[in-house]
Amino acid sequence: MATSTENTSQDRDSSGSEGPAFDRIDRKILAVLQTDGRITNLQLAERVGLSPTATAERVKRLTRDGFILGYSARLDPRKIALGMLVFVEVKLDRTTADVFDDFAAAIRTAPEVMECHMVAGGFDYLVKTRVSDMTAYRRFLADVLLALPGVRETHTYAVMEEVKGDGFLPV
Repeated sequence: MATSTENTSQDRDSSGSEGPAFDRIDRKILAVLQTDGRITNLQLAERVGLSPTATAERVKRLTRDGFILGYSARLDPRKIALGMLVFVEVKLDRTTADVFDDFAAAIRTAPEVMECHMVAGGFDYLVKTRVSDMTAYRRFLADVLLALPGVRETHTYAVMEEVKGDGFLPV
């Protein structure tokens, strides 16, 4: 097993960032951790070809530097009665800083909302939500989404089949 933590010039990332370079071994660590966040440090070290100590130091650095945001369990939404995935386009009545700020603050408090993205194009926000069924979605739309500040119009897209949903980033 290789134990060197030295980086060759071909391993270094050309991002010009301060501190240790983000290299191919860092990328490999991140790729492994994305697929198995519960892997032991020893197993991770074997997978990336470093000593356990060097691997642990890299994981600490990647966490400290904000590459690793945290760890969580992926749940089966059907088993917890959240089998319906819905995307909603939201148009606001005005596109001013205060309306954007008020909408963003309010949507952050809605537990049904998994993701919300301000987008460029024909609408202002794309909202991703999970609910149990269409009745629950109708309730969410009326009681939560349409009650948010500045909402003028929505368009709903109920997902019929989730083709890919792992959410892994290509590192």
